Amino acid sequence: MEYRPDLKDIVREKYGEIAQRSTSSSCCGPGCGCSGDTVMADAYTGLDGYVAEADLGLGCGIPTDGAGIMPGDVVLDLGSGAGNDVFVARRLVGDTGKVIGVDFTPAMIEKAEVNRRKLGYENVEFRLGDIEELPVESGSVNVVISNCVLNLVPDKLKAFQQIFRVLKPGGHFSISDIVVSAPLPPALRSVAELYAGCVSGAVTRNEYIRLIESTGFRNIKILKEKQITIPEEDLRTLISSAELEAYYSSGARIESITVAGEKPE
Repeated sequence: MEYRPDLKDIVREKYGEIAQRSTSSSCCGPGCGCSGDTVMADAYTGLDGYVAEADLGLGCGIPTDGAGIMPGDVVLDLGSGAGNDVFVARRLVGDTGKVIGVDFTPAMIEKAEVNRRKLGYENVEFRLGDIEELPVESGSVNVVISNCVLNLVPDKLKAFQQIFRVLKPGGHFSISDIVVSAPLPPALRSVAELYAGCVSGAVTRNEYIRLIESTGFRNIKILKEKQITIPEEDLRTLISSAELEAYYSSGARIESITVAGEKPE
């Protein structure tokens, strides 16, 4: 996929707008290119540690499920938003562990800090930073999680290299993300709203796994997968009928996967 560093500004602006809203918006929700709050997100209601105010519906999975987070672990959440996955992970690490959330949108960090202070958590920290240049010490983290974020990073190889760097030897990651079965037609990749809505930035599943393998991770496995269907009426507001037909005839499927991998000892 073509490297587009300018898309960081698009994503930052879009998610900044979402953070300032009083109501939740899905990853594929109003202002992100399409409507329908259940297009991408999985339901968190009922999970230990779930905080409704921190759930903006921006995910495409639940990366803490099957992540093997243990009491006392140090967990890093990439693209932590308002803190949804951070607070779920905080319940898993307990009082002896720590959870760090990194996000590059100042409005999201501010919203997450408000939520943290309400909860009174002292072992939760939110840091403003870029996933391609993580503000985290090398070899300091047991588990890395992320939810529908890495597909928004222009340089995905660099992102996985950063994950590898911050993990302790023997540490591991659990990441929910969007991939495609085949390259999307150019019209979809160029739509900024879809990019900020977790679609156009997606690479193929094979490329995604190849990037992880090339970084040095081992025991890579898909924990969960599902097909994502964007309503046709939403797509028609963004692309022409001819472009929509090209998309359907391409055979490209949009999929949510939760993938895990380990850093060698």
